[in-house]
Amino acid sequence: MGRAFEFRKGRKMKRWSAMAKAFTRIGKDIVMAVKEGGPNPDANSRLRAVIQNAKAANMPKENVERAIKKATDKDTANYKEQLFEGYAPHGIALLIETATDNNNRTVANIRSYFNKCNGTMGTQGSVEFMFDHTCNFRIPNANLDIEEMELEFIDFGAEEIFADEDGILIYAPFESFGAIQKELESRGIEILSSGFERIPQITKKLTEAEIADVEKLIEKIEEDEDVMNVYHTMDESEE
Repeated sequence: MGRAFEFRKGRKMKRWSAMAKAFTRIGKDIVMAVKEGGPNPDANSRLRAVIQNAKAANMPKENVERAIKKATDKDTANYKEQLFEGYAPHGIALLIETATDNNNRTVANIRSYFNKCNGTMGTQGSVEFMFDHTCNFRIPNANLDIEEMELEFIDFGAEEIFADEDGILIYAPFESFGAIQKELESRGIEILSSGFERIPQITKKLTEAEIADVEKLIEKIEEDEDVMNVYHTMDESEE
């Protein structure tokens, strides 16, 4: 198996945000998607993808409809995606994705977390190059031939396809998202969920005490309402 498989396995073992936080994040994704491409999912592929993710997270339909309606209001906050970079203790690189309607607040908060937990906030581009920006799709495992699918979808950018207990996962570079989404839809293959992840190119093994230091900072960052995802270069594989 490749790096995407190992990355997914490692993250699956770790904590996932509480349901309320997941709904908040999806709500922001809906607002950004609607403001970018309009409220009609048939004509807005990004919104279509977010609605699929909302369904996968068991977000009530009325919540989704409310978020779409809210996003069409011109007074609704216009969230901007912002990337923050830096180092946790013990040389672990951190890449933080945020969606914020107040960049000054977010910058101040992220900087304070680094300062309080012996980390160092970096400049733009200081660690982003250490991660591969990928997209992924989860589809049902309906007796599909994964090897054959890999051969077919390589033309659309797919780099890694594997099965787990929840279906089949397709990983590709970030820029291949649209082509793969379009091909899956044209084939009538249900997309259970989709998204983007940043996979570290190299990871570092730490002791239990060092892991605790890094986790302390990551948990503090993840609790921030503007933070969507935190990626790091800490080795999460089990012995």
